[in-house]
Amino acid sequence: MSGTGATDATNVAPPVTRRGRRRYHRLRTLVEWTLVLAVAFLVSELIRDYAFQTFYIPSPSMEPTLLTGDRILVSKLGVELGTVHIGDVIVFHHPPAEQCSTDSVEDLVKRVIGVPGDHLTSVGNTIFVNGHPLRENWPHVEPLGRPIGSVTVPAGSYFVMGDNHPDSCDSRYWGTVPRSLIIGKVVMILWPASRISAL
Repeated sequence: MSGTGATDATNVAPPVTRRGRRRYHRLRTLVEWTLVLAVAFLVSELIRDYAFQTFYIPSPSMEPTLLTGDRILVSKLGVELGTVHIGDVIVFHHPPAEQCSTDSVEDLVKRVIGVPGDHLTSVGNTIFVNGHPLRENWPHVEPLGRPIGSVTVPAGSYFVMGDNHPDSCDSRYWGTVPRSLIIGKVVMILWPASRISAL
């Protein structure tokens, strides 16, 4: 005979011990942090691949704008969703015709001074774009060094030079840069701390 208040002992869950609760919380915390780190890694990879990337300046060709050892931030969206203009500083993959680098530099940084359809030449230290003197409203080093000659920039390509004109191996030596090789536009100097600034 059983009463309504009777309890079947076989259906009673064992009490959760304090040690069991601690183990559960540790496991839950571990799982949560693993998920957080995985998501953070995925987001950082997506940003690196499609939005922003940092680069190191290995040479003096862009002095005084960028110094050897500077860390820069490059916007990929500025090229993918925007337009490349004269005066933009860009990072691009090593062109096949470039033979100046003595080390294994994979990516280069230069300033755009000619866009598709532009005709460029130089007289002395003056660069002419479509018959007009180029206003270099950015820090740069003269003399010009190697002259430009007479160049018409092909469709889908850009003429680039280093701001350190006499010490830059650029489009004067190996030709224009196809848009397909451009990684992005330099938007700021990240390091050293004393040089942090937008470009």
